[in-house]
Amino acid sequence: MGRVLRVDQVSSSAPPLLVIASSNAGKVEEITAMLSPLDIRLATQPEGLVVEETGSSFAENARLKATTVAQFTGEWSLADDSGLVVDALHGAPGVYSARYGPDGASRQARLLAELKGKFYRAAALVSALALANPQGEILLETEGTCPGEILERPRGASKGYGDIFWIRAAGCTYGELPTSQKLKFGSRGRAVRSVAAEIKRLLNLRMGRNGA
Repeated sequence: MGRVLRVDQVSSSAPPLLVIASSNAGKVEEITAMLSPLDIRLATQPEGLVVEETGSSFAENARLKATTVAQFTGEWSLADDSGLVVDALHGAPGVYSARYGPDGASRQARLLAELKGKFYRAAALVSALALANPQGEILLETEGTCPGEILERPRGASKGYGDIFWIRAAGCTYGELPTSQKLKFGSRGRAVRSVAAEIKRLLNLRMGRNGA
């Protein structure tokens, strides 16, 4: 994985810069690995910048984060909003996935308790991406989905949703997937893969390049 810079560490020289609108180290690491094949520089959002996620959907929250960080930094910004959608819980925890408990273990325990005794355990990981230009305009959006089901008991040691979300196509839980396989099977990986070429093209256009 390439080095991820702070915005104030990046010079104005090429290759073009993209700010990842997140303070979540794990998410930044994952997105960085997924974008590493592109000839672009990546930076994290400024420390202390907090974006209130008031949207009613993953897409709305992704737009809010991308717009805020882009306008604050004056740079292109890519934001992700992701969560777990469980059919038997009418889509919960959904946009409240990160707020379903104070930590990963609590969120996992709550979800398992709410599904106790339920036979139908279909679920999906959903990730919405939004790309904003320095003016805060959203120029690119997409959504990736990873279908699966919730296990009755966890597998793994992450103490979060990843240990109980089984991906049939991969034959393992999300938490057991190596980063390289998350690009193929994971919802965020699918979303990034679907727009990676367009992200590079838009950034190169800003730099006066042909985007090739």
